[in-house]
Amino acid sequence: MSSKRDYYEVLGVPKTASKDEIKKAYRKKAIQYHPDKNPDNKEAEEKFKEAAEAYEVLSNDQKKARYDQFGHAGMEGSQGGGFNSGGMTMDDIFSQFGDIFGGFGGFGGFGGGRSSGPRINKGSNLRVKVKLTLEEISRGVEKKIKVNKYVSCSRCGGSGAEGKDSFSTCPNCRGTGHVTRVTNTILGQMQTSSVCNHCGGEGRIITSKCTQCHGEGIVQEQEVISIKIPAGVGEGMQVSVSGKGNAARRGGINGDLLVLIEEIPHPELIRDDIDLIYNLWLSFPQAALGSTIEVPTVDGRVKIKIDPGTQAGKTLRLRGKGLPEVNGYNRGDLLVNINIWTPQSLSKEEQKTLEKLSESANFTPAPGKKEMGFFEKMKNHFNS
Repeated sequence: MSSKRDYYEVLGVPKTASKDEIKKAYRKKAIQYHPDKNPDNKEAEEKFKEAAEAYEVLSNDQKKARYDQFGHAGMEGSQGGGFNSGGMTMDDIFSQFGDIFGGFGGFGGFGGGRSSGPRINKGSNLRVKVKLTLEEISRGVEKKIKVNKYVSCSRCGGSGAEGKDSFSTCPNCRGTGHVTRVTNTILGQMQTSSVCNHCGGEGRIITSKCTQCHGEGIVQEQEVISIKIPAGVGEGMQVSVSGKGNAARRGGINGDLLVLIEEIPHPELIRDDIDLIYNLWLSFPQAALGSTIEVPTVDGRVKIKIDPGTQAGKTLRLRGKGLPEVNGYNRGDLLVNINIWTPQSLSKEEQKTLEKLSESANFTPAPGKKEMGFFEKMKNHFNS
C-alpha cells in the first residue's frame, strides 16, 4: 500500500470541498511551508511539495475523479505506464502554481526571486484513446500508435533562430523575462512582477528567424510512440507518458501524452472490477448426471467438473482466473454461474420420457426446500 497521506487530509478539506475551498486551503499551506519562509528546513520543503501534489490532483476534475475512485493506486506510475501525478520538483511547483499568489514579490509574497528568471516554455499535452481487450488488460501490453504532434525543429534545434548569433537581449527586461514595478501605497511600497510583454518572458529576442519553423522552434510531424500499459487497467482510466506530448516553443519542456483506456467488451466474459463472470448453460442431463465442461478465461479455455445433481443458480469459483489489480498484487477470480437450459420444443418421444420421469420422487423438489437463486447469490457475493 502507498505510504502517502490522503490528499484531502494534506490540505485539510473535506471531500465535498469546492474548487475555491481547495485553492484557498492550498494557498494557506503553501504560504505556511514556503521555502523562503522556512530556509534550510527540509521538513517544511517536503510539506510544501506534498501540498502542491495534493492541489495538482484535487484541482483537476479528471484527476480528482480518478483519485476519489481509486485512491493513490490510480495516480501512481512513471514514464511508459502507470499514473503520473507525483514527483513534482520545486521548479514545477513555481512554474505551475505561481498564479495562485497573484505574482506579488516573487512567489507567495516572499523574497527569493523565484519568478524573476526567464520563462520556461511548456508544450501542451496530447490526448489519445486506446482500445484494449480483456486479454491485453490481463497481461499488460505495449502499443505503438501514430500521432500528429509538434516536434522540435530540426533546422534550428528548437531555438527558432537562424543561427547562434541571431539573438539579442531584451532591452525591456534586460534578459530577466520579467518587469518589476514598485508602487507606493498607504501600507508602504508594494512590489509587483509581471511577464515582459516585449519578449514574452523569454528574456531575449530573435533577430533572424529560422526559415523552416518561422521562429516558433517547432514543426508538425507524425511520430510513432510506444506506450507500455500496465496490467489491470480499466475503462476510463488514464495512462500518462511523460514528455511525449507536444514540444515547447523555442525549447523548454515537452508536454505529456495522456492515454485514455477504452475496454472492448468480451464476447463471453463479464468484468466486475478484478473478478470475471461467466454464465454457463447446462442441459438437464449434464446437470443431473454430471459432466466435464470447457469454459473461457483470459488465458484460454479450461475444463471444469460439474458434479452430479448440480442445481441452477450455483456459482463455481476459479481462484486467480480473473484480472490483476492495477499497481497491486492481488488477482481476481472467475465466477461461473450455473444455468439450466429448458428445451422450448419436445418430440413426442421426449415428452413421454419426461412424463415418466416426473412420476419419480427424485424429480420432485423436497417439501420446503428452497434453492438459492442466481440473483440472490450474486447479491450475497457483492455484499461479502
